[in-house]
Amino acid sequence: MRITFLGTGSAMPTGDRVQAGILVQDDGRTLLIDCGAGVLHRLQQSGVGYENVSTILLTHHHLDHVADVVPLMKARWLAGEEHLEIVGPQGTKAMVDDLLSVYEYMQDKLELQVREIVPGEFSVAGFDVSAYETRHSLPCLAYRFGDLFTFSGDSEAFAGLANFAEGTAILAHDCSFPDDVDVSNHPTPESLGRELAGREIGRVYLTHLYPHTDGRHEEMLESLGAHYDGDVRFADDLLTVSID
Repeated sequence: MRITFLGTGSAMPTGDRVQAGILVQDDGRTLLIDCGAGVLHRLQQSGVGYENVSTILLTHHHLDHVADVVPLMKARWLAGEEHLEIVGPQGTKAMVDDLLSVYEYMQDKLELQVREIVPGEFSVAGFDVSAYETRHSLPCLAYRFGDLFTFSGDSEAFAGLANFAEGTAILAHDCSFPDDVDVSNHPTPESLGRELAGREIGRVYLTHLYPHTDGRHEEMLESLGAHYDGDVRFADDLLTVSID
């Protein structure tokens, strides 16, 4: 399995980080998780391209996770592609319908399939996936791909999500702010370290990074490492990780 971090930024992207998007590839299967602003461009830079992404799996419906959904639809239509599947939590169909009511000229341009899921097990783009509800300001799902990869989506750090991720080779976890930012709905390094303490995880990548984290990576890793002694790194746009 190959994991490519297309966008590791947030609702306040920086020059180096666009909004949320992760590409999962394995044995000819391709799945895009989230599609924030800038992800369409990153797809081209990754060498995969929008022509090869026919399924989007959304964690939730905040703008920085869905802003490039309609641009992806249009790019695929212009490239002569005919299909797109959009899968996400409850409310995904209403969101897509609302977007197409604004961009009416995109209606019926693609064979569009929209599917809503709830916590539990399901299949998408040939992958068997488990979903777990996170703690965020909108309904949001974390996703786990067997023992290989888990993505937290947006969430506070809490024991249930840490349990959900335990035993996975790679965990990509929201770590939006350093410790001195008073925030809810997202974790800080200390809170994340406390919840991951004692968990068996191959490697953790921190993502969904606000500009507040710039220049503070070392201090954030030290804070997290005071509680969790595993391998923790910062994700960057276009970083690709292979998992055996």
